[in-house]
Parts: sequence; structure tokens; C-alpha cells
Amino acid sequence: MVCEPSSRRAAGDRLSKAYDPLSTEHLQQDLTRRSLRGGLIAFGSQAVRFTAQFGGTILLARLLTPHAFGLVAMIAALSVLLDLLKELGLSAATIQRQEITQQQVSTLFWINACFGCLLALGLLLAAPAIAGFYGEPELTSITRWLALGFVVSGLTIQHWALLRRQMRFTAIAVIETGAELIALAIAVACATQGAGYWALVAQRVAGPTLTLVATWLLCPWRPGLPARDAEIAAMLRFGGSFTGYNLLAVATRSLDQVLIGWLWGPIVLGFYERAAKLVLVPLNNLNAPLYAVAMPALSRLERQPERYRHAFLLVFEKFAMVTMPPAALAAVTSDWVVGLLFGPQWQAAAPFVASFSTAAITLPAMLAVALLYLSQNRSGDLLRAGLVDTAAVVAAILAGLSFGAVGIAIAYAIAGLTLRLPLAIWIGGSQGPVNRRDLAAALLPSLATAGAVAGSVAALRHAGWLVASGPLTGLALSFAAAAPLAFAIFLAIPRSRRILGILRRLPQMLRHGPAPSSLGTAGE
Repeated sequence: MVCEPSSRRAAGDRLSKAYDPLSTEHLQQDLTRRSLRGGLIAFGSQAVRFTAQFGGTILLARLLTPHAFGLVAMIAALSVLLDLLKELGLSAATIQRQEITQQQVSTLFWINACFGCLLALGLLLAAPAIAGFYGEPELTSITRWLALGFVVSGLTIQHWALLRRQMRFTAIAVIETGAELIALAIAVACATQGAGYWALVAQRVAGPTLTLVATWLLCPWRPGLPARDAEIAAMLRFGGSFTGYNLLAVATRSLDQVLIGWLWGPIVLGFYERAAKLVLVPLNNLNAPLYAVAMPALSRLERQPERYRHAFLLVFEKFAMVTMPPAALAAVTSDWVVGLLFGPQWQAAAPFVASFSTAAITLPAMLAVALLYLSQNRSGDLLRAGLVDTAAVVAAILAGLSFGAVGIAIAYAIAGLTLRLPLAIWIGGSQGPVNRRDLAAALLPSLATAGAVAGSVAALRHAGWLVASGPLTGLALSFAAAAPLAFAIFLAIPRSRRILGILRRLPQMLRHGPAPSSLGTAGE
């Protein structure tokens, strides 16, 4: 009998772990470089998706009417809420878990699948009532077709969570990008053939179906029979708190669209929804890779407080630097943005774009703070933060309601700057390795830069020094004025200057791994 050398046996063990869809031990050895490379892959694919989504938003707006978008938006507000119920936060529970078994994931899979089917059935039965609520008969058939998406996506949740848990960012990028592009192509093809709102319905059904097929092909895990497990209850509690937080966030975000559609009809809602989409598409395309990369990486660092703090603050500050100043610029050039991208027939959407862009200055930071709760298993704090944030948003919507749809959008923006962001920092930094002072210090440079950008461009326009013959020229001149100012402010502030230095060293870090102190510079 020949004994296998221990080194070869250890290498074989590591190899088998690497191909085990439930194990994450092999990730610990190279977590930082894997996260950096995963971030590049995620942001690269997100750039492609952003181009597709942004281009699709513009193209479909020129092919379809505000009425078509308003009809689909009426049911989409409810669909997003039901989608969260189907998910139950169990993908986050799978990703956050340090160790997980085949029985546990199988049980979670069947829970998600059953909930997806139940919600689809409920939506099918409720379709006539929804159409009656809005007074739009077309919503009956739209609702029934969109219900199919819940059955399909319920079968995808745990496979998707395992891909993210394993940090398989290339597979995730292929699935997301491919499904996005094909679904958009289907929508554009239908729209050019005069399908009207059915083009948007086809896009929403095709996306989840394509994702299901690709996810099952690229994730080798297959579910077994459900079984009783003592840990399932804990995972359901975590998922329940996460779902409660998301339900509160989405319910408050959907409340405005429900009220606008009910009170002022699909045309006003079409302007409102397209404006929100125009602003939120870029943010979502940055937020998605942030969660895809940072969530599993930070969860693995939960038991190493200093490494966790340094890694989070580095991500947090970089995210704020690349999102806050552009949002501020869009807020003061909204008329040019709408004119260039949607055309003159959509100018009624300009006040909405200005308000949503103002709110967008704070949204990325609030989303990043939510990572603290998820990666630290602080599900109770997550739900409490959601309740506080919900109260602020509902109060803003009710305050703006008497001033029409534009009043709602303006009140939403004001609440973000004065209430929601300060409360998120206060609650998010109340415990754990990252405190309130860390969050505020990391955020202030980007917040100050955003204010300077908005103030300077608005002042130039008011003084008549920034006059353009068309929207493209106006945006180009505004960017030419804002970009050097933002860069100069970041260079003048020591901590943001260090972040720029880290970005310059990124290629070397990807090749050789980061220096021991490179993750600490953001928070020191």
C-alpha cells in the first residue's frame, strides 16, 4: 500500500473544496484579491448592462408612449413587493452563513419555490380587482402574464445565492448580461412591430426565464428533499428581518407610484416612472456589483473587526466619490438631460429628474450602510432602520401630495438629505467595527464635492454664463465646469486623496495582491 504524500492530499482536499458549491473555505486564502478581481468583473459586466438598460430606456421611450409605461408601472409597483415576499430574504441568509449544508439549502429552495407559486396564483386571481382599482381594463391581462415571472424566479433564488456565496463573478456576469440583452432585444423588436405595452410585458417575462435556464446550467448544485433542521429557523428569522426591511423600503418607494397612478392616471405616472428609471438605472448598476462583491467578502471578515472596518470604509468612500457628484450635476441640468435622452415630448419629466437626482445624492450611501447590517448579521437593526426610514418617506409623500406629482418628488428629495441619510448613519454606526464617526468622515468629502458641483453649475446657469444652443452642448459645458472642480476638491482633502492613490495602484494590486496596509488607508 502506497501512502499519498500529505502535501498532495492537502492540495486534493483544497481542489475538492473549490468545486463544492456549499464550501467557502478556499475563499479565505485570497479573499482580497478575489474581491478586487470580482469587483472588476462585476463592474465590467455592469457597464455593459448599464449601456443596455440606459440605451433601452431611451430607445423604448422614443418607441412607446407615456401611457404604455404608466400601465406597466401600475402593476410593477405591486410586483416588486410580491417579489420580495417570494424571496423571503433567504438568498441573503445563504450568502451570510459561515457554513451551510445540502439539507438546509434544499429546504430553503423548496420554501422559495412554493412561495413563488402561491404568489403567482394570488396575482392571477387578483388581476380583475387590480384593474378595477386603477380603472384600466388592460391591466387584467398584463397582471396575469406578469404573474408567470414569480413561478420562474422562485426556482432561481438559491442557485443564484450559491453563485454569489462562491464569489463566481464571471458566471454571474454572463447570466445577468446575457439575460438583460436578450430581454431588451425582445422588447425593442416587439415595440417596433407596434406591440405597445406588450413589449414591456414581454421584457419582464423573458428576463427571469432566461436567468432561470442559465443559472441552472452554470450552478452545479441540485436540490434534494426538504428536511427538518434546527438552523433553518435561525435562517428564516434572518431572512424575515431582511425581507421586512426590503418590504418597507419598496412599499414606501411604490406608494408614490400607486397614488400617482390612482389620482392622476397613467400618463402622469409614465413621466414620473421614466424619470425615476433614468436616475435609478445608473445607481442600480453600481449598487448591484457592490452587493455582489462586498456582501460575501465582508461576511467572511465578520470575525476580523479591523480588516472588516478597513475593507468596508474603502468600499464606502469609493462608492460615494463616484456617485454623489454626478447625481448633483444631473439635478441642476435635468432639462438638458431629458431633452437629449428622451426628446422634447418628454420635457414634463424634467422636474421629476431634478428631484430624483437630488435624492440620488444620498441613496448610494444609504444602500452601502445597509451592508453593515447584512454582513454583521444585525437583522434586528436592519428592520428598525427600515421602520424609521419608512416613516420619513411616508411623511414626505403625504406632505407633497397636495402639490401634485412634482410636489411628491420634491418632498422625497428633501427628506433624503435632511432625514434619511443622517438617520441611516446614526443607526448603522451604533455598533460593530464601523462607528458613526467613521461613516460621517468617509462621506463628508463626497457630500461637500456634490454640493460644490451643484452650486457652481446652478450659479453659472443663473448668471447666464452657461448658455447652450442644445442639450448636448449644455451638458458638455456643465461637465467641463464640474469635473475639474470635483477633482480639485478630492485632491485637496487628504482621505479622498488617499482613495485616488489606491485607485491608481489597483492594477498592481490585482497582479501581486495588496500591500498589508493598503486596505487600512481609507479609515485611518
